[in-house]
Amino acid sequence: MKIGVLALQGAVTEHIRSVERAGAEALAVKQVEQLDELDGLILPGGESTTIGKLMRKCGFMQPIRDFAAKGKPVFGTCAGLIVMAERISGQEEAHLELMDMTVSRNAFGRQRESFETDLPVKGIDETVRAVFIRAPLIESVGEQVEVLSTYKGEIVTARQGNLLACSYHPELTDDYRLHSYFVDMAQSYKQSLQNQ
Repeated sequence: MKIGVLALQGAVTEHIRSVERAGAEALAVKQVEQLDELDGLILPGGESTTIGKLMRKCGFMQPIRDFAAKGKPVFGTCAGLIVMAERISGQEEAHLELMDMTVSRNAFGRQRESFETDLPVKGIDETVRAVFIRAPLIESVGEQVEVLSTYKGEIVTARQGNLLACSYHPELTDDYRLHSYFVDMAQSYKQSLQNQ
């Protein structure tokens, strides 16, 4: 299993560590050609507008859409969630438009309003430690999207088939179970190809 972390901006090293702890090989992705060798791709946190600009500049937009269209899993955390969304509240232009959801940037406030909490996530035994830093919020989702967790009634983890997104930073803790969940998604995709 080979999982890539888009290395244009954001917490790349931490995601690589979590993926490796989850038992998969991890790779920092800086070139479009690297996508061909991956079983899954993580879009890390950072600044969504900057990530979107860098993805356009480096030619990643359509290749990542094609990657997801093949059924290969994509996981967006914090800013990565915003980049995956079909709709962003306000006037901002959407980026990849992969996932049928509307998101609100910085919905949980500024940096000083960052916090940690234990979050129940559907499909994972026991709670997951979640770090919220200037976190976005999933305001609404389409019929194909399954809500995996909420915080105070607001959606913070969701899945749409091979697409996974969360508002928080799972890579900033020693709890790598959400990464394991994603690696399992990639494993299932790989097995489905072998069964064809």
